[in-house]
Amino acid sequence: MVTAVARYVYPRRRVLRWALQRAAWAAFGLLTDLNVIGRENLPKGGPLLVVANHFSFVDPALMVRVAPWPLEFVGGFRMPNAPALATLIPKLWGFYAVHRGAASMEALRAGEAVLTQGGVLGIYPEAGSWATVLRPARPGAAFLAARTGVPILPMGFDGVPNILPRLLRWERAPVTVRIGRPFGPFRATGRGRERREQLERIGHEIMGRIAELLPVEKRGRYSPDPGVREAARAFEAYPWDDAPEV
Repeated sequence: MVTAVARYVYPRRRVLRWALQRAAWAAFGLLTDLNVIGRENLPKGGPLLVVANHFSFVDPALMVRVAPWPLEFVGGFRMPNAPALATLIPKLWGFYAVHRGAASMEALRAGEAVLTQGGVLGIYPEAGSWATVLRPARPGAAFLAARTGVPILPMGFDGVPNILPRLLRWERAPVTVRIGRPFGPFRATGRGRERREQLERIGHEIMGRIAELLPVEKRGRYSPDPGVREAARAFEAYPWDDAPEV
């Protein structure tokens, strides 16, 4: 029987990903005014779960630009908010696809195998980029954190949705990446409802750490401003709860 570690080799596509990472460096250097804060918080290597807010389809490319290690991803099977041409780069990079609204255990097994090998896995806990304020986490990131007990590295991406609108005006968008300190580990020891509640608490902790790296007005449910929290409710419904991706 082929083990999960043997099936989900880490790292992979080394040459192609090296070229794509160099392209990401060039693109963000040419098209944006990029400021990365907190580089001293980057660990030397894995195992590591990297989490960030997800406000734009460009976010994975930005994580690739910032990451100093071979990076694997768990991501959405479909990219409904991305132009057709923009979906080509994630396919070239390769990622383990999650069918939103479904269990997607295959992708979670792949993510766990990457972390078991000492790898670095990127995941966007919100599982979609339809809003520009933080939303509650879906269970995937918390599940992987609890299953593996690896450290979690939070990042906050600010200004990414402005890249394309500013380019249309021949301007470079200011983009800021804030890198927080690693935290964890976490474990979920309960069963059934108790375990689900434990994972939900871990998810809120993850989102709270990301929120600390964003402007107050973009923290959504995790903002100290009651008005921001109330306005964010309009974006918290998960579109795939009643219509899973197939």
